[in-house]
Amino acid sequence: MTSTESQLTNTLEQDERNRRWRLILGGHDADGIGQSLSAHDQKLDQCLASLYGQGSNDPDLGSSKRSRRGGSGKSQPKVSRWLGDIREYFPASVCKVMQRDAIDRLGLESLLLEKELLEQVEADVHLVAQLISLKNVIPAKTKETARLVVNQVLEELKRKLEAPTREAITGTLNRAIRNPRPRHNEIDWRRTILANLKHYQAEYQTIIPERRIGFGRKRSSLKDIILCVDQSGSMATSVVYSSIFAAVMASVPAVSIKLVIFDTSVVDLSDQIQADPVDVLFGLNLGGGTDINQAVAYCESLITRPEDSIFIMISDLMEGGDQRRMLKRMHSLVSSGVQCITLLSLSDDGAPWYDRHNTERFSAMGIPCFACTPDLFPDLMAHALGKKDIAGWAATQNINLIRGQSS
Repeated sequence: MTSTESQLTNTLEQDERNRRWRLILGGHDADGIGQSLSAHDQKLDQCLASLYGQGSNDPDLGSSKRSRRGGSGKSQPKVSRWLGDIREYFPASVCKVMQRDAIDRLGLESLLLEKELLEQVEADVHLVAQLISLKNVIPAKTKETARLVVNQVLEELKRKLEAPTREAITGTLNRAIRNPRPRHNEIDWRRTILANLKHYQAEYQTIIPERRIGFGRKRSSLKDIILCVDQSGSMATSVVYSSIFAAVMASVPAVSIKLVIFDTSVVDLSDQIQADPVDVLFGLNLGGGTDINQAVAYCESLITRPEDSIFIMISDLMEGGDQRRMLKRMHSLVSSGVQCITLLSLSDDGAPWYDRHNTERFSAMGIPCFACTPDLFPDLMAHALGKKDIAGWAATQNINLIRGQSS
């Protein structure tokens, strides 16, 4: 590369850096670099300024960042145009973030309460959580659209998560039920022949079955799994993912799955796991207080085979009930042989705000505590079903486990 070409490249790179900083800083007093924008970038900048502008107070789109409880966003044409603009100028993943920010920062619940607007929104799991939390105030004309949006997201997530979940679980369980000393009627002849081909006797044209492989003695279930899910507001997306994973695991005959949702009361959804997931989610009341002790007490009553049971608590552990008794119950579960795991969240949002005191006490009991993303959950279940080292697995996935303190 000649010096002229190198200088031109550096100039172009600097221009691009200036452009990006200009879009980040915004205009007016915030623009300290004097960078002009193309017509395309001006449109993009207007979309960002409407949502993130320091001094904006657009009555049609919402209030400024400093007045996040302001405008209601009731001017449908302006909001509709803004939704169209962000879909034109930004990729779908960015649109979802901006929509979420519009709802959180500007109070644009109108995105979810107007049928025409809801049809334009980029749907994701966070939108599902928002719709469920607003289900009691959604107008009748919008409810069917809301259900369609929720169903679309759930079907997409299920397609993405079902195959790896079933593969991880069935693979682990199939290894667990192999019978090394099968009776004659329990022999898996195909796998036995393949395993003994090296013992083929040419002169007798037969195989000596030195190693016999059996189908195994089947039981109604090899493992009992209980998903105990906190449905307080901060755990909304975790509830959505938990419902999907429960439905997938319920389709595996070798495991028994229970789904328990709680806030200050406890709801057992085990008999509804394979029903219409949209109906199940719209039947929930996301938000409210938290009584973990009561939830653990209920789940305790479901456990009949401690050594073959996996108890997964999905909660930020912000206990609003009897903390002392809750810790005592968890210690009792661990002592009885139940394999206990705590997920501080089951979502793509990273580590949540959690109760450090309770988390450290759980960890001191030997209960792994960490935030888990949905894509890692199938592998986590495979390790749990195989009674493998969860802490070691977490380390290989760069997951931050909470360290325990005994006092």
